Amino acid sequence: MDEPVRPDPAPSPAEPAQPVAEASNAPPPVQVGVAQAGHHFGRVSPRATLVIAGAGVLAVVLYLGSAALGPFVVGLVLAYLLDMPVERMSRVGFPRWLAVLIVYAIAVFVVIEAAVLTIRPLADEMSTFIREFPSFMTRVTDAYAHLDLAPTLRNAIDKWLNELGAGIAGLDPTALLPVVSGIAGIVASIVGYILIPVWVFYLIKDRPALTAAAARSMPLAWWRDVRAISDLVLRVFGQWLRGQLFLGLTVGVATFAGLILLSATVDPIFGRFAVLLSVIAGVLELLPIIGPIIAAIPAVLLALTAGLDVAVAAVIMYTVIQQLENNLLVPKIQGDAVELHPSAVMFALVIGGAIAGLLGAILALPITAAARDVFRYLFHRLDDPPSSPDEAVAYIREHPRSVVTPDAEPPDGATAEAGAR
Repeated sequence: MDEPVRPDPAPSPAEPAQPVAEASNAPPPVQVGVAQAGHHFGRVSPRATLVIAGAGVLAVVLYLGSAALGPFVVGLVLAYLLDMPVERMSRVGFPRWLAVLIVYAIAVFVVIEAAVLTIRPLADEMSTFIREFPSFMTRVTDAYAHLDLAPTLRNAIDKWLNELGAGIAGLDPTALLPVVSGIAGIVASIVGYILIPVWVFYLIKDRPALTAAAARSMPLAWWRDVRAISDLVLRVFGQWLRGQLFLGLTVGVATFAGLILLSATVDPIFGRFAVLLSVIAGVLELLPIIGPIIAAIPAVLLALTAGLDVAVAAVIMYTVIQQLENNLLVPKIQGDAVELHPSAVMFALVIGGAIAGLLGAILALPITAAARDVFRYLFHRLDDPPSSPDEAVAYIREHPRSVVTPDAEPPDGATAEAGAR
């Protein structure tokens, strides 16, 4: 005889009753990577393993070909800038390819007009600077000879200058090989930049299809987290890029106006190189903290050829512009998305420059800020109990400077355990 079926035991008060499945063939609950009762990751499916392995292979390939990634990074920046008007035109009813062509035509017209306005005076000032550079060096040397410096400091500077001159005079011709290879790399980069407009065109035109293909290629349970993380990263890079473009333009214009003012009131030398110095100031605005300092050095050196008081006037002008930018423009434009402690900024600049040169130093700030937000998102997703993707993103945007709230309540039972101990 078959053994009689025993009824399930009643749940104990400590264990709530579990809901009964509606059907015996119902699929198991989807594991999103974090167990509800702790911090243990669920079993990784073969498809997820394949995606992770593919991402690892792609990372290795990008690392091996990192020398050729510069043009494509610039292309991604252009694609981000041009995709916004293309998206708006597509919503109105324009075919996407036609919207891309119209935006391209407008962008080319703006670039040509900007080049016409700046390249000719910039080239004239650069040729003038190169032609008069020997006389500038003579004036700087004479000004240095008449400075009232301590003998120890003057001897140290003279020794350093002599060693520098001896090193240049005894330069080994084989040391120029890196220069030659660098020139070859520049030529290869030029070829890459020639291809970038075509690459960006297809990237913008097919962006919705590429996004849909990426969504289909990953496990469904990952999609909400991937979408939340990508939104956080795009928010940081978007605010940084818009802020840098506006700040670079504003600082360049303010520097040009300040140099013209100093040319009329202090010394005409500022007006002779106003365009060159303002372009340098606008471009170096991409490097936080150290960029404005480097941009001020050429102006101060030029001013020293006219006198110490002229150099002091240049220092005051650059300092005023930098203080106005830091206290008025940066908090309003960039907000808190890319706000980092100055020590973290300088550390990121050094590491980024060591890894990828000038481009790495420029992108170090947004990459660090994006990594910070991704870490904070994963911190909340791995909490006990874990926050939902929407809750984690909302918390990051409401509390941009902290990982957990300072007045957060301890977990349930923690106070009782502490009292028992």
